[in-house]
Amino acid sequence: MCAIVGVINSKDAARTAYYALFAMQHRGQESSGISANDAGKIRTIKNRGLVTEVFGKDSFEILKGDMAIGHNRYSTAGSDSILDAQPVTANYALGSIALAHNGNLVNKDEIRKELIENGAIFSSNMDTENIIHLIAQNHSPHLQDRIIYALSKIVGAYCLLIQSRHKIFAIRDRWGVRPLSLGRLKDGGYIVASETCAFDLVGAQFIREVRPGEMIVFEHGSDKFESIQLFEPDSRICAFEYIYFARPDSVIDGKNVYEVRKKMGAALAKKSRVKADFVVPVPDSGVPAALGYAQASGLPFEAAIVRNHYVGRTFIEPTQEMRNLKVKLKLNPMSEVLKGKSVVVVDDSIVRGTTSKKIVALLRHAGAREIHFKVACPELKFPERYGIDTPSFAELISANKSCEEVREYIGADSLEFLDIDELVASIGSERKYSLVSFDGDYFIK
Repeated sequence: MCAIVGVINSKDAARTAYYALFAMQHRGQESSGISANDAGKIRTIKNRGLVTEVFGKDSFEILKGDMAIGHNRYSTAGSDSILDAQPVTANYALGSIALAHNGNLVNKDEIRKELIENGAIFSSNMDTENIIHLIAQNHSPHLQDRIIYALSKIVGAYCLLIQSRHKIFAIRDRWGVRPLSLGRLKDGGYIVASETCAFDLVGAQFIREVRPGEMIVFEHGSDKFESIQLFEPDSRICAFEYIYFARPDSVIDGKNVYEVRKKMGAALAKKSRVKADFVVPVPDSGVPAALGYAQASGLPFEAAIVRNHYVGRTFIEPTQEMRNLKVKLKLNPMSEVLKGKSVVVVDDSIVRGTTSKKIVALLRHAGAREIHFKVACPELKFPERYGIDTPSFAELISANKSCEEVREYIGADSLEFLDIDELVASIGSERKYSLVSFDGDYFIK
């Protein structure tokens, strides 16, 4: 779920990358980094923390040049360590290189074992470092050929930005599981970013998405780019991008995320009618679905839960203890609005059940008479292996409990999920999606 950005042939590229990463902070809060290329010399600043904590005004005196790549980290492989911050940088036979990766390699352990047997020494726990070693161990005189070799060895979901002394390569796996878009900056340079919300902040014009299976090659000083279709595309964008991950103002595969989430809420309202006084969203990602539910049901919409925006997202915190504490810190129900009322609560998903249980308890304490919990996605029953932090069945409440048992656990008066067909219809049934969390179809093996 990380955020990546690449800027090429644009003045103060690192500064533009900084603002793009700021716009995509929601995709990762553990660490941030930027590698900038100034006259063929790559310099990197990265550290644990948010974008605004890692970079200061002096950073851009170091990160000079008109080429840069950047990364916000959300760990799925590796650990919460400064050694696992990206971009990953190295010196090898063809010079300096920097790499930023969003996704997850399902054969990372096999690749790492083989690389170590061939003499590789690893400095991090990330699957991303596998790619650097595969590039370095190939003997082609051309980086592009080395990259293609590395891609032939890895299996998984990935978006990659690779920066050399003279080029930036933008690559998306054949399934297009994670999003990646291409834009044009006002000064004529190009920008590649995980989400289009980054373009809005830096004033870039959206051109198109990087196609599944495509590699785009940007060269320093060139106004054009080269497109190479490396793999036959079998597009399956992750449905969770629409449900939770992406910012609501982003456009993914031509679909506005905000409008898709409203459709999910409307689909929930059509499933069954409950008598209630009003609809309450779980802020912030549950707001569009709650609006859709309210409009389709005719019930009033009340923002009866206030969120403290200085506390990060609970789902992407690395430990359960931190998740529990942050639910209390970031959500506060309004007793004056809730007391004695029957409410429909709309959230985007239930993963571990931690947040939902705390929310119901907070609403009860605030005086809500009845709580009908509606979830704008299907039950998560399978671990996701392509870049989401649900590595085991034990962490997924719906993999271990029936819907009624989940209702009892969270303490709601009723509980209802969308089914898979309703989710797909809300996003658009004209294409395939990665739905592995719901149906267990592990199509990347």
